[in-house]
Amino acid sequence: MGSGTRRRRRWAAFLGTAALAVTAGGAFACPANADPQQVDFATHCVPPPIAGIPPIDGTTTAKITVDNAAPKVGDTVTVTYTVVKPAASNPVDIALPADIMTPTGKVALGGAQSGDLTVAGPKKNDPVPGKGAFPSFSMTGTFTVTATGSITLSPGDYNIHTSYLLELDTPCTVITPPAPVSETITATGGGQTNNRAISLGTASGKPGDSVTVTGSNFAPGAAVTLAGRAGAAETADKATVTANAQGSFSGSLAVSDKATTGVVAYEGSAWSDDKGAGPAAYVVIDDTPLPANSQKVNSSVKAGTLSMTQAGDTVELAAVDYGKGGFSRGSLQTVTVKDFRGGPAGWSLTGKVTDFTGPGGAKIDAAKLGWTPVCLTKTGSPSTCQAGSPGAVGSAGATLASAPDGTLTGGEFTVDARLSLNVPAFTPPGAYSGVLTLTLT
Repeated sequence: MGSGTRRRRRWAAFLGTAALAVTAGGAFACPANADPQQVDFATHCVPPPIAGIPPIDGTTTAKITVDNAAPKVGDTVTVTYTVVKPAASNPVDIALPADIMTPTGKVALGGAQSGDLTVAGPKKNDPVPGKGAFPSFSMTGTFTVTATGSITLSPGDYNIHTSYLLELDTPCTVITPPAPVSETITATGGGQTNNRAISLGTASGKPGDSVTVTGSNFAPGAAVTLAGRAGAAETADKATVTANAQGSFSGSLAVSDKATTGVVAYEGSAWSDDKGAGPAAYVVIDDTPLPANSQKVNSSVKAGTLSMTQAGDTVELAAVDYGKGGFSRGSLQTVTVKDFRGGPAGWSLTGKVTDFTGPGGAKIDAAKLGWTPVCLTKTGSPSTCQAGSPGAVGSAGATLASAPDGTLTGGEFTVDARLSLNVPAFTPPGAYSGVLTLTLT
């Protein structure tokens, strides 16, 4: 094979990469949307200068979805911004490999609550054949609801970073912002009120790059810690700023940890839901060059949820004699707690019981039910569970078991308890039932 042929093939491969970085805003014929959440908006995309391709004005089709369309003030809502159909197709015959795209962007909030929410997506895409259509991609982020009423969400600017031969960025902006509303949520009161909020100047950067963090509604004059997050765990990337007399600030955080997925800000020495804001989505673009003849192998650990299951829903306590009374005893149906979140937060399992009702309106007071809790930790779990104290359950409730906060928590736990209902001596004969409700937080 001649050297001229090899040069042409290498140049064709480079053109394929550059095309991917610039065509997210090209024009295409868009059929009628079957999904009512999909919206079209005019987009201006600027290719990397090295590509030698002029800016492209075209149309993007996108949609926004949320995990909770009826939140309360204080709730955290997860937002997914999906670019359903990037404009144009791969203009060259050279196929582009999988997993070279890292998208980031912003979602515009309107209505009862305004501001920009940063979103980021994983470095994941299907291969793109020569002259083939570019795949869709999704980005996620979260925000805390701070006002009641209708809150609109519209797709905003986005950036496509490609890592193939060269590290290339193609920023795409909404030509006439805001773009059409794709999703609307309705917030109600009654939740925990924490109006602190942050926004980021950009949703991505190289290792060591600084990101501007802007905050509002913090305590006036408070020292505020800015910190990186890798999932639910805090990284070593930190900075401190001081809120002004209005509770606002603007500070800079250098982010070096390549596992970073977000940025938080909080008052005090450690993160608190009551005095913190975020995380705002952020991704570190790893541009470390690979040695010759090597391949970079990536993997990830996906955070799960905090959940509980119980072996049954009915407990039969032993009978007692009329005129004698005494303790009616039995065992709680075994509860299994699984904490697969992988963050610093612990958990608490509490219970409360109603009065026990019997024949003719007779009842046994809820305070007469007591328990002796037991909690076992499965081998290998990062956390160790603690059984609650023996004593009355009652209508006010008591702790059955818990696990403390820590640097890294999680695991699987088995919770049991001996139950005893102290029945007064001359309680009318018959069957009595109460409802014991368990709550895991």
